Amino acid sequence: MANTTTSTESAPVKDVDPVATRVAELRKQAVESPIEARDEVWDWFREAGERIPSDREAALAELGKLFRAGKPATGIDGETEGMLVGWSVNSVFDRVIGSVTNSWLPWAGKRFEAGQGKGDNILVRSARWPAKLLWPLYATKSHGERLTAFDFVTRVENGVLDPDVEVLVIDYASVPDNPRLVIKQIRDELVEIVPGANLGKMIFEGPGERHTLAAYFALRSEVS
Repeated sequence: MANTTTSTESAPVKDVDPVATRVAELRKQAVESPIEARDEVWDWFREAGERIPSDREAALAELGKLFRAGKPATGIDGETEGMLVGWSVNSVFDRVIGSVTNSWLPWAGKRFEAGQGKGDNILVRSARWPAKLLWPLYATKSHGERLTAFDFVTRVENGVLDPDVEVLVIDYASVPDNPRLVIKQIRDELVEIVPGANLGKMIFEGPGERHTLAAYFALRSEVS
């Protein structure tokens, strides 16, 4: 009797992306414990940003994967708390500008009017005179103990650096009163990771529609 052997080819095992896995777990957690999930993602943003000076390539790659896992942050309405996660131009620039923003960061967050598709930025009071020096014809506005400035309009479209990812675009160039110096050259893109925890890219638009990822930032908003 002839011997017969049977062989089966196993399907290739796909690598499991730890970022995608963790995001999926946090989204499940957000259903039952939205505040805890939001704050855990917020801490994740912070920890990744703190690793940029010592492990730049890996930290920025992780933030890039995290951003690509998001969806357009269209649910924000009202004030948000802002965090500069980290600069991402190049190691020399990042170190120099980081030495300034680590000790004094004029930006504190953003306000959104979701129904109107617009908003503005929240600044600390001490930003008034530096802003006046940079943009002498532009006036910031009082907002309690803080200031507001640099209005924007929002829309959903594909990212300029991630054309297969839909993002909430925060557009400064379309607001006539914004300063031409720097402000109108910035395009922010924002995605929600879990409700209340949003990751953004600050993108500088240079000549010839050249886009440079300048920094990652985050916004924390209220959840019910």
